[in-house]
Amino acid sequence: MDKTYNPKAIEERWYDIWEQNGYFAPQGEGEPYCIMIPPPNVTGTLHMGHAFQDTIMDALIRYHRMLGDKTLWQPGCDHAGIATQMLVERQINKEGKTRHDLGREAFLERVWKWKEESGGTITKQLRRLGASPDWQAERFTMDEGMSAAVQDVFIRLHDDGLIYRGKRLVNWDPVLHTALSDLEVLSEEEDGSLWHFRYPLTDGSGSLVIATTRPETLLGDSAVAVHPEDERFSHLVGKTITLPLVGREIPIVADDYVDPEFGSGCVKITPAHDFNDYALGQRHNLEVINILTDDAAMNDVVPEEYRGLDRFEARKKVVAAMKAAGLLVEIKPHKLMVPRGDRSGVVVEPYLTDQWYVDLTSEKQADGRPGGHAAIIQPSLDAVSNGSINFVPDNWTHTYNQWLGNIQDWCISRQIWWGHRIPAWYDEAGNIYVAENEAAVRTKYSLSDDLALRQDDDVLDTWFSSALWPFATLGWPEKTDRLEEFYPGSVLVTGFDIIFFWVARMVMFGTYFMDGKVPFRDVYMHGLVRDASGQKMSKSKGNVLDPLDIIDGIELEALVTKRTANLMQEHKAQAIEEQTRKEFADGIPGYGTDALRFTFASLASNGRDIRFDMKRVEGYRNFCNKLFNATRYVLMNTEGLIADDVPATLNPIDRWITSQLQHTEAAVAHHIAEYRFDLAATALYEFIWNEYCDWYLEMAKPILTGNTSDEQKQATRVTLVRVLETTLRLAHPFMPYITEELWQQVAPLADKSGPTISLQPYPLSDTQLIDQQSLDEIEWVKQVVMGVRRIRSEMNINPGKRLPLILADSSATDIERLEQHRELLVFLARLDTIELLDTNTEAPDCAVSLVDQLKLMIPMAGLIDKQAELARLTKETDRLTKEVARLSGKLGNPGFTAKAPANVVESEQRKLDDARSSLTQLEEQRQRIAAM
Repeated sequence: MDKTYNPKAIEERWYDIWEQNGYFAPQGEGEPYCIMIPPPNVTGTLHMGHAFQDTIMDALIRYHRMLGDKTLWQPGCDHAGIATQMLVERQINKEGKTRHDLGREAFLERVWKWKEESGGTITKQLRRLGASPDWQAERFTMDEGMSAAVQDVFIRLHDDGLIYRGKRLVNWDPVLHTALSDLEVLSEEEDGSLWHFRYPLTDGSGSLVIATTRPETLLGDSAVAVHPEDERFSHLVGKTITLPLVGREIPIVADDYVDPEFGSGCVKITPAHDFNDYALGQRHNLEVINILTDDAAMNDVVPEEYRGLDRFEARKKVVAAMKAAGLLVEIKPHKLMVPRGDRSGVVVEPYLTDQWYVDLTSEKQADGRPGGHAAIIQPSLDAVSNGSINFVPDNWTHTYNQWLGNIQDWCISRQIWWGHRIPAWYDEAGNIYVAENEAAVRTKYSLSDDLALRQDDDVLDTWFSSALWPFATLGWPEKTDRLEEFYPGSVLVTGFDIIFFWVARMVMFGTYFMDGKVPFRDVYMHGLVRDASGQKMSKSKGNVLDPLDIIDGIELEALVTKRTANLMQEHKAQAIEEQTRKEFADGIPGYGTDALRFTFASLASNGRDIRFDMKRVEGYRNFCNKLFNATRYVLMNTEGLIADDVPATLNPIDRWITSQLQHTEAAVAHHIAEYRFDLAATALYEFIWNEYCDWYLEMAKPILTGNTSDEQKQATRVTLVRVLETTLRLAHPFMPYITEELWQQVAPLADKSGPTISLQPYPLSDTQLIDQQSLDEIEWVKQVVMGVRRIRSEMNINPGKRLPLILADSSATDIERLEQHRELLVFLARLDTIELLDTNTEAPDCAVSLVDQLKLMIPMAGLIDKQAELARLTKETDRLTKEVARLSGKLGNPGFTAKAPANVVESEQRKLDDARSSLTQLEEQRQRIAAM
């Protein structure tokens, strides 16, 4: 066995062995257990969110695989329509061409070529993380089988009357020329203006003042709205105003949507270019006037002088014209939420276009068939209310129900080329025909061969195909063995941010196409990984961490370059560089996969935010090292062991560690069942670091090296090995590499065999192995030892100096335990003698610690120089007093607390709290010594 723990030396080697031997494939005769990976974008790379949720999924899969369940972790990637198309388009643009120069067919060939050459990056990275899905079953949302399933779903829904084509408002990206889902639109607060314009009443009796953040949309106004209870304007409802610059007469309407406190209390209504205005327009039967082109320029509907102008140029011209007409009242600075396309970065427009929709709102169709709400939404709501699907944490149930209860029809078409092309054809009259291909259209609709048809150019929203993931990846619409065995899945592990876009839609399609069967039984919603200060990780903030950099390490200069790359603002790049150099002065040393995985597990609570702190990874790297060194020690002391040669009677410390192991096994199983991976990790950590390494290995030393019988030595050596071997299996789902490496060397001594730990049985608690008497006895020993150590620490006594110990107020049980474990106490607490104080004897000056009623007394005579120690404590007290005053003054300064970043203020507050606590402890210690 190597002398030092080197994760790089073992990780790649073991992963190759696991994969090449097919250990990840479903096997055995146990109960099916299935997890569907949230398919990462084919364009993507592994980020912290991926690494976190994939660690959780892998831990669950490895756990159930070891339990004997027939496990399937289904891997795959999403074609990521817009993201992938943009990436390939940029490559083509560098050649001085556009996709239109190539044409659709040639462009798609370029995309497929790129996918084959570069699209597997993230799956390679998942392997580095130790992920153990069934790679032989890997799927892609654009592979042949998935594409056929997507087409089948579209055709069935259309034939069932639940997909239709209509003209409605969508989020429109004027650069990409496509509709966007809400998830693809990022709204952030920006500085803007609020323009107040005067609209004259048609009858010449006055005017109304409206306020708008988008003056150019004035040209498409259909009404002015006021609140029905606003007495200022109630007498004007029903009248009309003459729209400035256009001359169109539009009505004044009353609607509860209007906020009387905002702006002037009067709102211009542009149904074609605002979602709320569109809804109001539907209620009042207003004209819907589109004034934009696909490029967000003014179209031919507007007055001639504005036609062809970019929307923002038109804005300037409208404002100037209103000012010239004397109708500009004022301009006020105004902060507003601006929606931008997450890929293009341009301002998104609400835009009226023809799109394909899934009906999710109607109860009944015109022909009497169930509408989308009755056929799709209600079963999705029922699946949660009747307990078929369970959300963890449960509070997400309310969010899910609230969203489905207020859902709108789903826009599923996108105006791009990369994706599943909509299987719809049109004739010259605009009639629509839906089938899998043109030949099928002609057969299905009995069309003549000479009728000209053209296929719809649009593709389906990526979320449409992703919604089929739980069953289409298993072979649907064919009734395959895998579909029968692994649908529904056991648990979905995903972030709460896509509960609407993906989770709910999988439930919709799962219940509709799989005879009411839900796609998964549990939904574990995890939080978002943030930095140590609670900030969202983003490239613009420069706080992004690459999981592979944490695993492998990265030098400071490379990290600085990585974090500041592609930042256009020089001052921002400089600030990020300074922060990076301060935070990572020595770069990232590389902590290995197991340390990172265990960190993720320890952070997996039920909260919404996951604060990632590199110090925790460092701590768990030390934890791996502790386990490695403990194994080396055990192996050195158990060479040649025959594990089945166990004495009939184990000594108390062997029975104690065996009992502690049973409690830990029960705790880990319980916490995993509850999806509390943080508590499972804590239970493992406490047992391995504290109980096994710090206590049991120390307790075993006097048995292994002292004047104990061969039978006792053998019992302890067997226990050392058996508990360690079991512990390695217990920890394997969380730390697969180090546990595999160590198990291979420990297992033969524990009379275990097998090619891999990953297929060994997972440890289950056996209550018959719990010896409560040993637990009580050894806990007493530990408390006595810790009491002595506490006195050493408080009195600044050399840890190696042997001390006399006097026990006072001892019970019969204390005396009995003392006699049984005297030698162990002397060894662990480094004692010279242990005496019982007679009730009639006066105790010398002693430092005292308590274990329940038992007094632990260490005579101070000759142990410390009282005056020297008082002088030292006084000096340290003075230093801390000054530090408390300095920090108090700093935190009491409003100029500091108002301007400094929140994480800096929090850090200074922690320093103050720590200094105050230390000061209190020093003062207590000084008083004790002064009283001696």
